[in-house]
Amino acid sequence: MDSFDNFKIWVLFVCLVSQLGYGFYLPGSYPHKYGIGDTLSVKVNSLTSIDTEMPFSYYSLPFCKPQEGVKDSAENLGELLMGDRIENSPYKFKMFTNETDIFLCKTKPLSGDEFKILKERIDEMYQVNLILDNLPAIRYTNKEGYVLRWTGYPVGIKVQDVYYVFNHLRFTVLVHKYEETNVARVMGTGDAAEVIPTVGNSGSEVPGYMVVGFEVVPCSFQHNLKSLENLKLYEKYPSAVKCDPSVVAMAIKEGEPVAFSYEVAFVESDIKWPSRWDAYLKMEGAKVHWFSILNSLMVITFLAGIVLVIFLRTVRRDLTRYEELDKEAQAQMNEELSGWKLVVGDVFRAPTNPSLLCVMVGNGIQILGMAVVTILFAALGFMSPASRGTLLTGMLFFYMILGIAAGYVAVRLWRTIGFGDKKGWVSVSWKAACFFPGIAFTILFVLNFLLWGSHSTGAIPLSLFVILILLWFCISVPLTFVGGYFGAKAPHIEYPVRTNQIPREIPPQKYPSWLLVLGAGTLPFGTLFIELFFIMSSIWMGRVYYVFGFLFIVLILLVVVCAEVSLVLTYMHLCVEDWRWWWKSFFASGSVAIYIFLYSVNYLIFDLKSLSGPVSATLYLGYSLFMVLAIMLSTGTVGFLSSFWFVHYLFSSVKLD
Repeated sequence: MDSFDNFKIWVLFVCLVSQLGYGFYLPGSYPHKYGIGDTLSVKVNSLTSIDTEMPFSYYSLPFCKPQEGVKDSAENLGELLMGDRIENSPYKFKMFTNETDIFLCKTKPLSGDEFKILKERIDEMYQVNLILDNLPAIRYTNKEGYVLRWTGYPVGIKVQDVYYVFNHLRFTVLVHKYEETNVARVMGTGDAAEVIPTVGNSGSEVPGYMVVGFEVVPCSFQHNLKSLENLKLYEKYPSAVKCDPSVVAMAIKEGEPVAFSYEVAFVESDIKWPSRWDAYLKMEGAKVHWFSILNSLMVITFLAGIVLVIFLRTVRRDLTRYEELDKEAQAQMNEELSGWKLVVGDVFRAPTNPSLLCVMVGNGIQILGMAVVTILFAALGFMSPASRGTLLTGMLFFYMILGIAAGYVAVRLWRTIGFGDKKGWVSVSWKAACFFPGIAFTILFVLNFLLWGSHSTGAIPLSLFVILILLWFCISVPLTFVGGYFGAKAPHIEYPVRTNQIPREIPPQKYPSWLLVLGAGTLPFGTLFIELFFIMSSIWMGRVYYVFGFLFIVLILLVVVCAEVSLVLTYMHLCVEDWRWWWKSFFASGSVAIYIFLYSVNYLIFDLKSLSGPVSATLYLGYSLFMVLAIMLSTGTVGFLSSFWFVHYLFSSVKLD
């Protein structure tokens, strides 16, 4: 692990140095300097809806297309998996040049299919997502005295059984004068901008501007179709277009065309480049978010402290009382032993399905390690919302690399259970490499069939499936075998006591032990449920999640609470002479997954009540099942390893014949 730690430190050092050189801007996003009159190109992302959770291509609707044809922007693995499809659009501006009544295009008469799909998208509350200089278009609305912020704008609206489309857009581009002299000078526009180091006296150059805000107001305006017959793209509409968001006029009808137009105004703003994402991160409910998280942290820290103190005092008193006795008293006490001391000859007896336990613990280490490293990098700012898809790409990368940890832990635990026997380590490594990814691929493949059938951009392309399988078998699987090889070479953990030949009979219990195990997940769930609401809102409601620092603290608290809950449950089972602690310690903390799944169902019923159709509900439950499985493996691993350490330490401290 030392070499891996050194690698992480080296990566952090390189990233920090690069950030120092470029003035602490968001990673992967540097200021684009535009001169007055330079062309600004708007891009379009997939149409999204919280009503269906199925994204669709922007050009699946009868919208205006660019003259040069529709072209896809370069997208990373994370963007493709999230269903993003970023394409060029006909909307173009000139820096610091206000324009009004710009004609875009007039569509062909709407066919029956186009009319039907437009009505469906309006009913399902689909949003159009525009992007300018990597900033999503933001929309402000007033409701009961509060200003609400939204990304994107609706395709249209239904009023008294008549469907209206928003066909005129009023853009406001906020710009800030380019003042920095120590950052890279960017020539051109868009993602393919050419970066040239600034040299010489930049102060004498023509002043430029940076885009620091992008706002849109959608309007429904009835154009005079006769006056559009001779108009071409970007020509001025003959009469003034009055954009009033409170009035809708452009009703769509089968067999009639729809005309589109726009206007743009540039406003110089005091917002500086590093602060331009603040408007997106300050979404509604932020104060409640911070207060709830702080309240949760204080309560859980207090509860965890009480559990830890009571537990340590109980065990230490038990051990101290036994060690203070003389040999004669110990011999007499051995005859009258009760509680955990009676299971000394069975406590390390191999569990049922030992290879499955080893595989699940190995996978849990891999998932937990991925979560810790990813959240840490995100908290440091290396996976900001400005860099779309980097969070998911980073998770995949770290998961594959940590295959070496999964193989090592699984095989070493296998050898420990087998009293040092190396036989079967290859099989355990192979199972560890395929268990969780295999289940994940099965879930994704089934859900993908639903998305393919709906022609959604959320469907993973077949080529991407092939890439993911190649990454799995060419990187993750070999690394898992490397970890398994080192695990087979490493010395196994020796038990402090011998295991009897004949298993001890477990006395009848007053209550079902598995009921206690399932109930133990409530305390870890208490550390998560507030944060879980915001994570779920980020995934399903299209909100930006950014408090990774707090999430990292919550993750640490979750690990501590899972360890404590599992320790207490294991000690309670040993005290009632139940030596079958292996699986119970895993599920004592892993049972938090049950409560998270129940919370997901509750969220579906009460927060996503507008979710329409069985396909959308199936997608939601499928992705929730995938998330819950990952949480069960990681939290269960924490509980099992802490219990294993505790049982080993407990029976190492007291010598019993």
